[in-house]
Amino acid sequence: MTYLTLSIDGMSGDFGPKVIVPAIIQSLKLNPKFIVFLIGDCNIINSLINKEDYHLLKRLKLIQSNTVLSSDISLSEAIFNSKGSSMRIALELVRDGKAQACVSAGNTAILLGLSKLLIKPLKGIHRPALATILPAIIGNIIILDLGANIISDTKMLVQFAIMGSIMAETVLNISYPRVALLNVGNEEKKGLANIRNASKILKNLSNINYIGYIEGNDIFAKKTDVVVCDGFVGNITLKTIEGISQIFFTFIKNSKSLMPYEFNFLESLTRKKIISNFSCFNTDQYNGAYLLGLNKPVIKSHGSANQKAFAIAIKYAAKSILFKIPEKISNKIYKANIPYLG
Repeated sequence: MTYLTLSIDGMSGDFGPKVIVPAIIQSLKLNPKFIVFLIGDCNIINSLINKEDYHLLKRLKLIQSNTVLSSDISLSEAIFNSKGSSMRIALELVRDGKAQACVSAGNTAILLGLSKLLIKPLKGIHRPALATILPAIIGNIIILDLGANIISDTKMLVQFAIMGSIMAETVLNISYPRVALLNVGNEEKKGLANIRNASKILKNLSNINYIGYIEGNDIFAKKTDVVVCDGFVGNITLKTIEGISQIFFTFIKNSKSLMPYEFNFLESLTRKKIISNFSCFNTDQYNGAYLLGLNKPVIKSHGSANQKAFAIAIKYAAKSILFKIPEKISNKIYKANIPYLG
């Protein structure tokens, strides 16, 4: 049996081991091919797994960490004090070839900084980008960057488009996926200079199915398969989507009955049906962003992820190994032989 070996930062995020450990146990039960290195406070972790099956725990390897990197400190301070932290050890296991992919719910900037330091960007990639899968009217879309790069120049946007296209081909199984730049209008003269310049370059790339600009109201209309933007716009877009989704489901669940008492059962069934039909828009099902452009797979989980959501991030890490996303990005950039990617 060929195993998939993951290293998981067990201490980061809003809830730490209380959410991460049950998610790992759930994943180990569902996939007998998983081997997990779990980095964190072994005393806390052992208290959470002491009743689990012995044979299952043989695939869970605990590694003691000394510290947790706080989200409140600066990037430079975090990197300087990262030795012995759960996040750094998890990344070092991937760097050293002991694990094939890393999952962390830690601070995005710190995870990106340490990943660039330890895992290193692929040759020719200027800056890695955060990419995730989101639901659309039909199927799914990929959107990047989600916050790894607040400011993105023309070169970076072009690279994001290439990486997003490869991710759509492999993860979503879309042949020659459509790629669009997120902009304030469809006209050629609309938008900032970096977006307009990236558009001119993408039009001349034969290996990218670039379709032009897309506006925010069409993101989920399935007019494209990949949406490309800078991290500032992408992060706000993602957070807005998450907020609207939470409001919608909360409203449906908590809405007061407008029907007579004898029809309450029927209304309850209707409410459940609505929730079921729109369950694909539950953000828990899409937790986990791929840090594209690195030599090895790194997955960023939402800091507030619950058990179900963190298990999705683990699933994404397994997919990134199976689909060999870093290798495919590297090969496509090399074959494209585009000088401005260097």
